[in-house]
Amino acid sequence: MSVPLASTEKAWHEAYPPPRCQNPASISATELLHALQKGGKPGMDFILVDLRRNDHEGGTIKGSLNLPAHSLYQSLPALYNLCLAAGVKQVIWWCGSSKGRGTRAAGWFDDLIQDRNGTESLRSLVLEGGITGWANAGPAYVAYMVDYDADFWQKPKESRQKA
Repeated sequence: MSVPLASTEKAWHEAYPPPRCQNPASISATELLHALQKGGKPGMDFILVDLRRNDHEGGTIKGSLNLPAHSLYQSLPALYNLCLAAGVKQVIWWCGSSKGRGTRAAGWFDDLIQDRNGTESLRSLVLEGGITGWANAGPAYVAYMVDYDADFWQKPKESRQKA
């Protein structure tokens, strides 16, 4: 369970500039599922990034990277360069709900894309509903997860939030 910060403690993300892009583009779970079902290859056609610190706790989407949001900011330029070199067209970000870390990371990466001449061939997208939405969307979605733990997703949200 998350422990509220004392009033003098800063949130981890306050060490970095807020993203200029406050409403990054998104992709629905259904759109991503269709891309995977049509043979889309994570790591080649798109990069999937799980931002949770607990190393894919409860499971994650097959082919995703675990890049915890708390240490992501400095790695964004390297990820950008890797995407361009590999011809990757999309980076899809999520956290538990994609309302905090997922949106922030997608915004930061979109800012970087714009700062580097607005490379239109590369897009930063946040997964709507995050991994929680994906894991609870049904068997077709769960089939694209690795290390899926049904018991984890049945716990109340408060007992799943450790990071």
